[in-house]
Amino acid sequence: MSKIRAAISGAIQWPNTRTPTRDQFWMEAAADLAAEVIADAGLEKDEVDGLFLPLVPEQPMMAPSGVAEYLGMRLNMGEIVDLGGATPAAAVWRAAMAISAGVCGAGLILFPSPHPPPKPGTTRGKLALTPFFGGDSWGAPQAQYEFPSGIVAAIPSFAMVARRYLSEFGVTEEQLAKVAVDERYNAQGNRGAIFYGKPLTVEQVMNSPMICDPVKLPETVMPCYGGGALLIVSEERAAPLKHRPVLLTGYGEHITHKSITYCEDLMRTPLQLASQRALKMAGVTHDAFDFASVYDCFTVTVPLTIENAGFCKPGEGIAWMGERNTHYDGDFPINPFGGQLGAGQPGYAGGLSHITDAVLQIQGRAEGHQVRDANVGYVNGTGGMMAEQVALVLEGA
Repeated sequence: MSKIRAAISGAIQWPNTRTPTRDQFWMEAAADLAAEVIADAGLEKDEVDGLFLPLVPEQPMMAPSGVAEYLGMRLNMGEIVDLGGATPAAAVWRAAMAISAGVCGAGLILFPSPHPPPKPGTTRGKLALTPFFGGDSWGAPQAQYEFPSGIVAAIPSFAMVARRYLSEFGVTEEQLAKVAVDERYNAQGNRGAIFYGKPLTVEQVMNSPMICDPVKLPETVMPCYGGGALLIVSEERAAPLKHRPVLLTGYGEHITHKSITYCEDLMRTPLQLASQRALKMAGVTHDAFDFASVYDCFTVTVPLTIENAGFCKPGEGIAWMGERNTHYDGDFPINPFGGQLGAGQPGYAGGLSHITDAVLQIQGRAEGHQVRDANVGYVNGTGGMMAEQVALVLEGA
């Protein structure tokens, strides 16, 4: 496989908040993020000619041109990525490949989440809900067959995954609860986390309200507000800039289904192939990683991701994690910033937070929760119902 010659030079992650602190539309927040991340990288706006975005509420069609116009940018490439929670990770490798191919010189990735979700039934409400609900038009398989059965969005789908995981591998609910406890520990080192100052115990998880059996309240992400951005340039361009370049040395993407009904095996996800490709491209083995930042919309996704990423065999994720200290100050940190379970999920920016924190870790800028000797990180994105899967290998130059 050809070498990727691109590096992440700028990274911004706004603090997560339970209530909106920015009275802004999406584009207004995107403009602020763009200014911050360009300055963080040490570039000028006119040097940025690639734009990589999720769905844009104010611009449902021709979004790259609309955002470019608003930001006053001239683009050589504009891209909308739509893979649910895997969207940010997918945007990163698309930007890196565009730069490697010489299509653009600097790629801007923007994921603001500045204001309350729009109410269902409005135009913006439908747009915002479509990626998560699978489409609300007649003819969509989910609308015809799944929604009437109560399989709506993520919670019931991942509850079935969790129940199957507990049953197939003999894992207890207490063991799964500890995943949330460990991530909450990590959030105590991250002042931008919504659960900063709020540690958690297994007993508290077990006594918390049941959301959808067996998923309890602390085992699912808390929606919040925030935003994040990345700036990617060529490896050569990154060398003299302000921060240590973070190279994307490997990536993999694999998609097999959309709804949980069409997942052939709940315990063996598309991440298996995506991770194999990423590690092969990077030329590394699992023991090369200093930390992992894995998508964690629910507690079950963490051990399931560890297993499908190849760190251990199926069913051994809980035991594998138990043999290590996964805290940010431990021997193999997992989600050292607290993950989305500890830091919150500000929309698409929740998936981006795994990447931005990994970049900050490798650059030595993860204040309060810095991983010791962080040089190589494994990152993944999970979209839909364990559906779209992206794996990234990030290494410091």
